[in-house]
Amino acid sequence: MKLFSVIGNPIMHSKSPRMHNNAIKNFGFDALYTRYNLEDEDKLRDILFNLRISGANITLPFKEKAFKIADVKDESIFDIKAANTLIIKKSKIYAYNTDILGFLKAIENFENLNKVLILGAGGTARAIAYALKYKNIKEIHIANRNLKRFSSFKDFITMLYEDIDDFNYDMIINTTSAGLFDENLACDKKILEKIFNYSKYAFEVIYNKETPFIKLCKKHNLIYKNGLEMLLWQGIFAFELFFEIKNQQNNIKKFMLEGLNLE
Repeated sequence: MKLFSVIGNPIMHSKSPRMHNNAIKNFGFDALYTRYNLEDEDKLRDILFNLRISGANITLPFKEKAFKIADVKDESIFDIKAANTLIIKKSKIYAYNTDILGFLKAIENFENLNKVLILGAGGTARAIAYALKYKNIKEIHIANRNLKRFSSFKDFITMLYEDIDDFNYDMIINTTSAGLFDENLACDKKILEKIFNYSKYAFEVIYNKETPFIKLCKKHNLIYKNGLEMLLWQGIFAFELFFEIKNQQNNIKKFMLEGLNLE
């Protein structure tokens, strides 16, 4: 039996096991998908080999570490320097980032995007920033609470939250964990409300609750999505990598959606 897992911290909220296990069952694969709460990022490589994991989805806050420990990196992730999907074959770790494709699928009906603001500067933010760059968005701005992560965003305009003075964005994206287990916003509410007065769209990567960010979206009548579609599609692309299958996206999507709807 092959073992797969989603690895992060926190991780108990993850719906990935429900998605993947229902797809595994319906395809008849001899495999199991679980979750693992990792306390120390420096043990990520050891965990993969000690537990004999065949593949893993990596979530917050270990996507950058996943990139670093990989022996073989997909060409598309060299700019991002963050991986969310790892495959272990013949004692080597192969790294991919299915967040890029997952995000683009999730926003494919968002039209006329020319200027976008991303809140946060972690691995998910980088994947989304480069996804937008591939989509030929003209202006992509990154805002964060501190400067230390901006070295990874040399291709983009960066600023601290308190330095935001341009509020005219077509879309605002929250990639931070603010609101996941609290009622916080990534930055000052007054700044967000000014941006929301101009924006057409918003995207919240958190998917398992109505966050304060989503509540503000509703208040300002923005067209918004949470991270569920991104989770679904990155899972579909990861599943293809895990089991080396093609031309089955419709079935994978069907089975994963069934998994998400299971009580």
